[in-house]
Amino acid sequence: MTGNDAAHDIRRLIPRFDHLKWKMAAAGIVIGLVSGLLVVVYRLGIEYGTDASRWIYARIRETPWLIAPWVVAAVAAALAIAWMVGKEPMAGGSGIPQTNGVVICGLKMRWQTILPVRFVGGLLGALFGLSLGREGPSIQIGASGAQCVSHRLRGRRREDMQEHYLVTAGAAAGLSAAFSAPLSGMMFALEGVHRSFSPAILMGATAASLTADFVSKYCFGLRPVLDFGDIGQLSLEEYVWLIPLGLVAGLVGSLMNRSLLGFQTLYDKLPAWSRPMIAIAIALPVGIWLPDVLGGGSNLIDTAEHARVGLGMLCLLFVAKMLFTSTSFGSGAPGGIFMPILAVGSLAGGICGEVLHRFGNLPSDAVAVFAVCVMTGTLAASVKTPITSILLAVEMSGTLTHMLPVAAVAFIALLVSDLLRTKPIYGELLERYMRAQGMQMAIASHVGSGIMELPLEMGAIADGKRVRDVRWPSGCLIIGLRRGESEIVPRGDTRLRAGDYLVVLFSGEEEREVRTAMRRLCDARLD
Repeated sequence: MTGNDAAHDIRRLIPRFDHLKWKMAAAGIVIGLVSGLLVVVYRLGIEYGTDASRWIYARIRETPWLIAPWVVAAVAAALAIAWMVGKEPMAGGSGIPQTNGVVICGLKMRWQTILPVRFVGGLLGALFGLSLGREGPSIQIGASGAQCVSHRLRGRRREDMQEHYLVTAGAAAGLSAAFSAPLSGMMFALEGVHRSFSPAILMGATAASLTADFVSKYCFGLRPVLDFGDIGQLSLEEYVWLIPLGLVAGLVGSLMNRSLLGFQTLYDKLPAWSRPMIAIAIALPVGIWLPDVLGGGSNLIDTAEHARVGLGMLCLLFVAKMLFTSTSFGSGAPGGIFMPILAVGSLAGGICGEVLHRFGNLPSDAVAVFAVCVMTGTLAASVKTPITSILLAVEMSGTLTHMLPVAAVAFIALLVSDLLRTKPIYGELLERYMRAQGMQMAIASHVGSGIMELPLEMGAIADGKRVRDVRWPSGCLIIGLRRGESEIVPRGDTRLRAGDYLVVLFSGEEEREVRTAMRRLCDARLD
């Protein structure tokens, strides 16, 4: 029996939906290995760079004349960062908005240039202590690694929906390797990148996330990046504090978004070459007098949880971290805001816990729980990914006992953020990026034809209608329908139901136009 005959027999045994699902899982394993290794190397570079920056600023504090060589190096690094980001704008800033743009809007991503800029630019920023996280860039690095794998596996057949599935899997692998948190990586791929559920996407993201987590744990050990350790539980009487904690988290998340976007707007009025220079210049006094604020902020999370400093210092660190993150990120330097948002949220929670401990009857061991809850709520309010935020806190704490208070604070914070009309930070950053590139949210990948899979939500326009009664976009054909475990070849009189997965063949249309039109028919109406 030849290899082609064996492959044909396997395809006959495995239904079409499941065939795609397992093919994505196999590709996900390869992507997890490649992306995991890339992110591990990036993590090592950023960690060593941040440690080196603290050492350098400590030497400058002791020997002030060292400022002179530091200034020369800072100017050279700033100009290099500005030049690299100018050549490859997709590699500037967080990386998550750009990855979302690839999957949702069809942006072009060139992994050959993105990876060098991410590594070199990230290392330079870390060496000067900019308040930037590694998680956002790790997600784009993972997505770029996935695109590289896709190009190798698929040859000339590159720009299609399956490549978008693989990019989503790479994003999951990136977050998983960055945090050593595979469940969070899987959920972020669905909730924060692709923004829809699909068995094929889930299988690919799961395989990539678990494989990347294995690579990360093999290199860094079994402990996650934010290892909360053993933290106490709140008593039922103390659950009443979850409501004000949710309010605080929602306010802090909204304030963080406004600060980040506001400073970015200010930087946009300056020449591009001067922006990284200003951010690095601000890092000098911060590094000399407040070195704890340097870098992503995982050390600040530990400080807030264990109340290692007084209430006044916690307040100072909270303000300094928020402003320094805004000035660092607004410059456009390659680096993320995922970890800094967590750090700011944990400081806010630590402040709340310390106030109630000093002036109320809150036990000291509850301060750590407050820090974790507000940290999670702040991320949920800023990014609008509550499930990912909750899973991240659960994985970091290593126990499910804190899921109820963490989830309560996260959803209250999300409600506050919505009431304040705060838009998801990565969505806003994507819109700004596309406007800056002259795209006006109208970019589309020039896919001549392809297949996409979409879920039909309850209350959508197509829900409850027969296939022939729906005004499908021109050039589209519903070629498959999955309902539960059943696979259906739809006919004109097939009635669609909420929960169905539609397989759509499109031809002669641009992918973004088709996706937008299909989502109008398949997504739930909000009015």
